[in-house]
Amino acid sequence: MSKSLIFDEISTWQAEATQLRHRLHQFPEIGFNEINTQKLIIEQLTSYGVDEINTQFAKTGVVAVIQGNQSGPAIGLRADIDALPITEQNHFEHKSNNSNKMHACGHDGHTTMLLMAAKYLCLHRNFPGKAILFFQPAEEGLGGAQTMISDGVLLHYPVEAVYALHNMPHLDVGEFGFRTGSIMASSDRFYIRIQGKGGHAAIPHLTQDPMLVASTIYQAIQGFTARSFDPLQPVVISVTQMQCGEASNVIADEANIVGTFRTHSDSIRNQVIDGLERIVKNVAQAFDMQAEFKLGAISHPPTVNHNTEVDIAINAAKQVSSKVITDVAPLMGSEDFAFFLKAVKGCYGFLGNGKHSASLHNPHYDFNDEIIPYGAAYFVEVIHSYRKE
Repeated sequence: MSKSLIFDEISTWQAEATQLRHRLHQFPEIGFNEINTQKLIIEQLTSYGVDEINTQFAKTGVVAVIQGNQSGPAIGLRADIDALPITEQNHFEHKSNNSNKMHACGHDGHTTMLLMAAKYLCLHRNFPGKAILFFQPAEEGLGGAQTMISDGVLLHYPVEAVYALHNMPHLDVGEFGFRTGSIMASSDRFYIRIQGKGGHAAIPHLTQDPMLVASTIYQAIQGFTARSFDPLQPVVISVTQMQCGEASNVIADEANIVGTFRTHSDSIRNQVIDGLERIVKNVAQAFDMQAEFKLGAISHPPTVNHNTEVDIAINAAKQVSSKVITDVAPLMGSEDFAFFLKAVKGCYGFLGNGKHSASLHNPHYDFNDEIIPYGAAYFVEVIHSYRKE
C-alpha cells in the first residue's frame, strides 16, 4: 500500500523535524518546569501561523487552535512535553545537556510529531472545523492532564473527541496499535506507616516490633493478589520500598512500606483499595499495633478508548501505514491521557519505535526520528476524518 500524500509531504521535512526533536532532547525539563520547552513550542507554532496560542493552563501547557476552511467539529490532538529525572547514558551529539534530566520516554518525539502536524494543517486548511492542539506538561506522575482539565481547558476549548499517540519500542517502525476499551492501566501509589514501640534488640519482649507487622503485611499482599482476583483480570500490586530502623541492635518505633498497584478496571481498583486497607488495619491489630494506609496525591484511572474513535484512529493510521494492529495487547503501565478520555470521547494509540529500541524510561533510550512522519501524518489524517461526505 502506498502511503498518503500527507505522509509524503511531511517526510520532506525530515531534516527540519529531526533538528527540532534533537533540540528538545538536548534540553529536557521536568513536569511543570518546561519553561524553555514551552518557549520553543510557541516559537514554532507562531512561525507556522496558528490562529491562537494560549498558555494559561497547567503552568507550562500550550494550547493552539488551527481553523479549517470548512464547517465541522473541534477535534483535540495531544502531546506530552515533559522529561524524566534520569541521567542519560547515551553518547550521541544530541544527548541531554541538563543534569539528571532526560527525555527517556520519547515526549520530545511526541511534541515534534504534533508540531509537524500543526505545520501541515496551517499550510493546508482543507479540513473541517478546528484542530485544537494540547501540548501537555507533567505527564510523568505529576498529574499534568488532570491539572489542565481542572484549570478549565476543556471548558475553554470544548472538543468532540481527542487523540494521542505514544511511541512503543516493541513494535516495528511505523506500526500502529489500537484497541477498544482499556489500553493502559490505572496507577496508584500507596504508603503504609506502622507504629510500634522501640527498644533494645536484646529484650524484644518489652517492645512492639513494627518490622514483624511490615513483613506480615508484605506476605499478605502477595496472597491477596493471588487469591482474591480472577486470574484473567490483570492486577499488579508491587511493594517497592520497606524501611525500618537504623541501628543493628535497636528495634525501631516505626516501619514504612511504599508501593504501587495497577488494574484495568475502576471496580477492581476499588476492591484493591478496600483489601489493602483491611489487611493493613487487621494485621497491625493482630500484633497489638496500629498502622495507617493512604494513597498518593496522584491517582491515574485506566486509559479507556471509545469505540467510534478507535475506528476513526484505525482508518486514519491505515492511510499512513500498512502495519496497523486493531486489537493490541493492553499494558500495565499508566498514562494520564486517561483524564482526557474520562472527560471526552477519544483514542490513545501506540506507534512503533522499532524492535531494537531501548525500553522506555531506560537511560539508553532515544526516540526514533524515522517515525516522526508517521505520527504527524496520522494526526492530520484524524482531523481529515471528520469531513462530511
